[in-house]
Amino acid sequence: MRSWTDTLRFAFQPVVNLLTGGVAALEILARPEGGDILAEARRDPELDGRLAVSALRAAVRRETLLPLHVNVFAGTLADLGGLQPLHDAVREAGRMPWEVTLDVCPPYTHVPRKALLDALAGLRGQGFRICADGVGDGDAPLRLLTDLAPELVKLDASLLARPAAVRAMRVLCDGMGALLSVEGVETEGQCAVARAAGAQLAQGELFAPPARLPAADVYVPSGSPGVLPAPRSGPPVRQFVRPAALLPATASAGQVRALLTGSPDVSGVLLVDRAGVPVRSVHRSRFLLSMSARYGHALYADRPAAKLGDAPRTVGVDATAWEVLEVVAVGGRDRTSDDVAVVDAHGRCVGVVRLADLVRALAESRVEEAAGLNPLTRLPGSDAITVEVDRRIADGRAFALSWLDVDRFKEVNDGAGFAAGDELIRSVGQALLRSAQGTTRVGHIGGDDFLVLTEPEGLDPLAAAVLDVPWSAGGLAVTLSLATVLCAPGTVPDHRYAAAGLAPLKKAAKALRGASWVLGRAGAPGYEVRRGSEVSAAAAG
Repeated sequence: MRSWTDTLRFAFQPVVNLLTGGVAALEILARPEGGDILAEARRDPELDGRLAVSALRAAVRRETLLPLHVNVFAGTLADLGGLQPLHDAVREAGRMPWEVTLDVCPPYTHVPRKALLDALAGLRGQGFRICADGVGDGDAPLRLLTDLAPELVKLDASLLARPAAVRAMRVLCDGMGALLSVEGVETEGQCAVARAAGAQLAQGELFAPPARLPAADVYVPSGSPGVLPAPRSGPPVRQFVRPAALLPATASAGQVRALLTGSPDVSGVLLVDRAGVPVRSVHRSRFLLSMSARYGHALYADRPAAKLGDAPRTVGVDATAWEVLEVVAVGGRDRTSDDVAVVDAHGRCVGVVRLADLVRALAESRVEEAAGLNPLTRLPGSDAITVEVDRRIADGRAFALSWLDVDRFKEVNDGAGFAAGDELIRSVGQALLRSAQGTTRVGHIGGDDFLVLTEPEGLDPLAAAVLDVPWSAGGLAVTLSLATVLCAPGTVPDHRYAAAGLAPLKKAAKALRGASWVLGRAGAPGYEVRRGSEVSAAAAG
């Protein structure tokens, strides 16, 4: 009697990094030749668990060194309390659990929440990475999604017809410390939307269809990466992570040489201990030069490769691109081309980043930033501020958003001339920059309008810096108006609501006499006048 394994085959589909254009991982897909074994697996947790083990073993037979994605139903994890046979199979294959991402698939309806979360906690403890699959086209509620705290979220391509939803999911992923991927991408238009909306990874027929053999090359359309503008600290390093070539710390130089000569795209090998923590870094060129020197093979082939390696350079998965550059800058110039290992909270290697990827991205971000600067003040526009507002909302942080402008600026231009008006605007912008400390962000919307994002405790120094100054233009005395909305965690869903809260405060500040400051609180009626005086009815008449 034939078993289900006799008619089951597996295909591999690349998960593509939209920033680097490289293959970040391979998803293993079951392709039964007869019957609907996936429908059976959804009803039978034991069968689904055996499918996951078979998928892993199929990948191992193909000798792929890439990280792997293995699908498993949420109900299977809750019913079985984990996947110990999969963990055993990973170890038997000589792979590390953190090289395997479990794509947790819907349905979630009727799956016991606590049992599922307990199972995922156990799998994370073993080292597996977790992906929430089928989001946007499944039945995963947002509360459960945040409870899962996945390292990766996969969106269905149908959501690309609603870019705002994809952008919102990117903000949520940033808050959870997760990457965002889109699956089922079939056209260059969909790829462009995914990039523009902030997705970092993608997979689909456009890049490479599922195939019996892992794809050596993928097609990635050209175009600017679709990352959201990052704060001054630089884009997060997790966006640039490439798969790492890992070998045990006890590997011989001959084993390293065999890996490097068989994989020309591998720039180096990390030697890791049993816990997956990098202990030595072997650079491709330096290692092969040593091995090819006279008597090199005879001297080193059977000796530990660690003797030909260097201390690894590591950064946390939450590091920024600028922090990686600081790590690269430490040490001799001969190591500037070394890969930098990216480690998780346990010190385990989750991949590497290459200096070339970081330099390219940082250069592009500087070009984009320069293009968005106001030519008069060299300050960024409103987009840079509103993106940072959304980040703080996603992080659950309190903040203060302020609008500042010059009172009766048209009269200043008419009376003192536009040159004096321009000089005044530049001076106000410089005063704002001088007062900016820590995480304060200053933007010039245009004309005489400025936006300032601060911590609540930074408001008084900001107000003093611009309202306690005797401003003038061409000999004419000038006053400024400041309006601030305080946003506590949970009071505004995004930057649009925060900006809308500023509108009535701006009107109230402009109605006051002299240098004025009006402060309101999001979600609360009324406002507080902190500077300025009411205009009398007679004066108003």
